[in-house]
Amino acid sequence: MMIGRKDIAAAAIRIAGFVRHTPLLRLSAPDLGIGTAVTLKLELLQHAGSFKPRGAFNHMLSVNLSKAGVIAASGGNHGAAVAYAARALGVRAEIFVPTGTPAMKVARITSYGARVVQIGATYAEALAASRECQSKTGAREVHAYDHPDVLAGQGTVGRELEHGAPELTHVLVATGGGGLIGGIAAWYAGGAQVISVEPEGCPALHDALRAGRPVEAPVGGMAADSLGARQVGTLMFPIAQAHVAAAVLVPDSAIAAAQRLIWDRLRLVAEPGGATALAALLCGSFRPPEDARVGVLVCGANTDPAKVIEA
Repeated sequence: MMIGRKDIAAAAIRIAGFVRHTPLLRLSAPDLGIGTAVTLKLELLQHAGSFKPRGAFNHMLSVNLSKAGVIAASGGNHGAAVAYAARALGVRAEIFVPTGTPAMKVARITSYGARVVQIGATYAEALAASRECQSKTGAREVHAYDHPDVLAGQGTVGRELEHGAPELTHVLVATGGGGLIGGIAAWYAGGAQVISVEPEGCPALHDALRAGRPVEAPVGGMAADSLGARQVGTLMFPIAQAHVAAAVLVPDSAIAAAQRLIWDRLRLVAEPGGATALAALLCGSFRPPEDARVGVLVCGANTDPAKVIEA
């Protein structure tokens, strides 16, 4: 089931009272020293520290939730978003995360009142465990990316960006399982070119587009906790085939440099996954045309600030 602009517009109305309309920051080429002007969409200022509450709220507000509540598997950010949304809506939440999930992300999930289960080495293993539990409890699964309501909710980021910066010709988006870029690409659908940016250690969409279908990809590197999907979602993939203009990869060194740049020039702390899209401009993985007007999603802030500030 492919989503479209109508689904995203409906999601925007549905979640309007529950999420922040995050700001844009227009920067000249000298502001960041990267040779091009950019418009940053500061989605790291969203509730729970990432774009994820958009999809979580849209899914949970679209169904009747039972006393069993909701259940989700996550590398961290989606779990925090589901926990936050569950608290706001007055339902219980159980979140399964891999054992290597950063402690501060686990702490954020628990701070919203959710029960956290740490199990498995990867997101895929945590997902399998959550589904085994869900079959027993009857809780509503809120998938991190492979659900039409989640895709439409994440697509509201693109809708806000286009409304606030209609001049953009290219939009750079960090990609993990594909919920964010799938929603944004569905919104633009032939308007501004949507560019996927992934870490070299997590090339799920890059590899899928080359293969012509979702395939298993490696998961590793500094952004794996937020972008480390073993395989992109089946619902977003045809959207990506139709509306993602390019999929580029960036090394961890460029991601770390983007984190430092965001802190040094803007005094904002972005997690590795949140800084990945900007990294493509720093390392040259994406070179915009001379007349391009570029937008970049800074999509997450859930990291230990000391790791960025002291780097």
